[in-house]
Amino acid sequence: MDKRDIENREDVYKLVSTFYNDKIRKDDFIGPIFLKTIPEETWESHLQKLTDFWETNLFFVRKFKGNPMKAHKDVDREFEYSIYQEHFGRWLQLWFETVDELFDGTKAHEAKERARNIASMLFFRMFEAKPKPTTTT
Repeated sequence: MDKRDIENREDVYKLVSTFYNDKIRKDDFIGPIFLKTIPEETWESHLQKLTDFWETNLFFVRKFKGNPMKAHKDVDREFEYSIYQEHFGRWLQLWFETVDELFDGTKAHEAKERARNIASMLFFRMFEAKPKPTTTT
């Protein structure tokens, strides 16, 4: 079956919902973080918000409202600062797999590159926000 490129909001929603429902929620390593953070009854509204985020990133429409940096720092704090580079690596691996399974083309490539850049930025900012160990002399 020939895959086509990501062309519209419906495609973005397909990518986001497949990624989070079929990959993230079932993943033994990072799934528990998402399952604890996002209550079941708000899952669909969260998918819509994430679709807004990716539609904004891929098509430059002004739909997304939120502060991903604050949200991720809050989650890291909630999990006692236990989220590390391996978590972002797994997230990226699953995102790339999902994009490649569903789409092919320029926007699909952009979705992977933007995810890589976003994940790197979020990780570095979260790392900077982690409490620093105190040293005594």
